Amino acid sequence: MPVLKYEISRVSALARLVLTPENEVIISRDLPQTLDYIDQIKGCDISGIASEFPIEQAASVLREDRIKPSLPRTLVLGNAPDKDEDFFRVPRVLS
Repeated sequence: MPVLKYEISRVSALARLVLTPENEVIISRDLPQTLDYIDQIKGCDISGIASEFPIEQAASVLREDRIKPSLPRTLVLGNAPDKDEDFFRVPRVLS
């Protein structure tokens, strides 16, 4: 199944990747083989295979919340390129 150039451009834009024309050529050559291999894997029957890690036996990996002192404001704001009293100043993102 050939992959069209506009499909590569669209997917790279969605992934926020900047591809050179050389990279686009390499991807257009290699991607169909990768997609065919994924289709082969999808076709494998795994109904008789037991899970390595049953989800029902999963334990919580979250740790208990503990109150700890934070860094002093002067130390934290000491490396700030721009600050306003006790706050960081950042460029406006939305107008």
